[in-house]
Amino acid sequence: MEGGVSKADKTEFTECWSTLWKNPYILRLALSAGIGGLLFGYDTGVISGALLYIRDDFKSVERHTWLQETIVSMAVAGAIFGAAIGGWLNDKYGRKKTILLADFVFFIGAIVMAVAPAPWIIILGRIFVGLGVGMASMTSPLYISEASPAKIRGALVSTNGLLITGGQFISYLVNLACAQAPGTWRWMLGVAGIPALLQLVLMLSLPESPRWLYRKNKVEEARAILEKIYPANEVEEQMKALQLSVDAEKADEGSIGDGFISKIKSAWSNVIVRRGLYAGIAVQVAQQFVGINTVMYYSPTIVQLAGYASKKTALALSLITSGLNAVGSLISMAFVDRFGRRRLMIISMFGIISCLVVLSILFFEASVHAPHISDYESTSFGRNSTCPSYVTAPDASSWNCMSCLKASSECAFCSNGANKYHPGACLAANDAIRGACHEGHRTWYTNGCPTKFGMFAVFLLALYIISYSPGMGTVPWIVNSEIYPLRYRGIGGGIAAVSNWVSNLIVSETFLTLTEALGSSGTFLLFAGFSFIGLVAIYFLVPETKGLQFEEVEKMLEKGYRPSLCSKQNKKEGGGS
Repeated sequence: MEGGVSKADKTEFTECWSTLWKNPYILRLALSAGIGGLLFGYDTGVISGALLYIRDDFKSVERHTWLQETIVSMAVAGAIFGAAIGGWLNDKYGRKKTILLADFVFFIGAIVMAVAPAPWIIILGRIFVGLGVGMASMTSPLYISEASPAKIRGALVSTNGLLITGGQFISYLVNLACAQAPGTWRWMLGVAGIPALLQLVLMLSLPESPRWLYRKNKVEEARAILEKIYPANEVEEQMKALQLSVDAEKADEGSIGDGFISKIKSAWSNVIVRRGLYAGIAVQVAQQFVGINTVMYYSPTIVQLAGYASKKTALALSLITSGLNAVGSLISMAFVDRFGRRRLMIISMFGIISCLVVLSILFFEASVHAPHISDYESTSFGRNSTCPSYVTAPDASSWNCMSCLKASSECAFCSNGANKYHPGACLAANDAIRGACHEGHRTWYTNGCPTKFGMFAVFLLALYIISYSPGMGTVPWIVNSEIYPLRYRGIGGGIAAVSNWVSNLIVSETFLTLTEALGSSGTFLLFAGFSFIGLVAIYFLVPETKGLQFEEVEKMLEKGYRPSLCSKQNKKEGGGS
């Protein structure tokens, strides 16, 4: 078994590709299991574009912000339950069977959404999709981690993160491609079933995790898989490491129990697992409360808030953020095994906080300098066409575009015919008046206002993504795939994944409401505050696991962890075992 932390020259990205070139079987395992990340990414990305067209087809969705949030977040609610039972399924039936079940459930959900005749059927399909995503989100990185050599484990688990971001990018391409197709959002949501079906077929030909097999006394099956993963001279070493872990499990097996509740109680009562959970839960909660899924779920809506009213333009500009997210995952694969998990996350958080603060300032300036409302423009479409809230407002003379949109969901802004930055009209939001606005070669705004800061906002969103993706985007899943003892890995990963999805649900279910209550500026500033709390939690709770064998991580957590930015303390603890 390797001692201490692997040196940088042994864990560079080139080492990963060299290993995969010599043994492509490892890459096959990683990519096949990583399609679970593709499902995760496609679902989070596709709903952002589909929602724009669902609002057009169902007026109840257009009128009610809570219904839009529910359609988005019910997948997250399903994922919470999927992740919760996923931990138990992983330990009981294995990683492979859990992934197969996740694919089947996800496929059913995609079909249900595609044929939905009403919003509540879409919500039902979203719950099924969420169940699949929840199980896959914590099982795929776990499977990859347990089927990877330690020195390239981080890079390979990052393939799951790359496929998440790749799935998001593909979803935006599909959204654009389906924008003019009959049924628009039905195609967007239905296509999600294809990668689920593909993974189901691929996983049928792949083996179970060797660590899980060894734990279930299927020693020869585990050895056969390890012989395909490791060079012949390392197989015995890996078998001995597995034996040590299993012997340790059996020593306290009686106190763990086989039931779901008893395993949770046992996990929290074990000091090693509890310290691992502090770190695992901290990074998963922080990952969500930096506000990333407000960007992924509502990216086109945010672009519209930045002043781009056209759906196609909003979808096209959203490709920038999703594309950079994928690029950031490649950066993570290149550096996570060289610079370490902890350092990447801390650097990532500093970038995220900076971008959120500047975005907050930018959206504040955009709202202050929004075009004013012209009484002449507003009444030129006919008195009955004017927004009722504007007509009855005592301070209507001070209104600008943002005041009009915030007044009521039944109000919209029609830009000035000569110049969209000049005073425009505050009108009643219905199809007939919208048509009249467009006939005058004007632009119709319902989510954001014309602003000269729009492109700067998109640029800052891009910087935010490139700060997030290499660190907070992929590393929390890597940390949770390697920080728990084998006997608790399924339940520990499940608990952490549930914390991720609960946080995701809170963020996605409240974002549009927060923008209405606090404005875009206040909402981004709030996320900056949450991000700072997350940075503090990561600094004090999360150890460095770079290059360590699973058994060495256990020993480090048993001794206790003291924070060190450069992880010098961890090197001493990891190497001295």
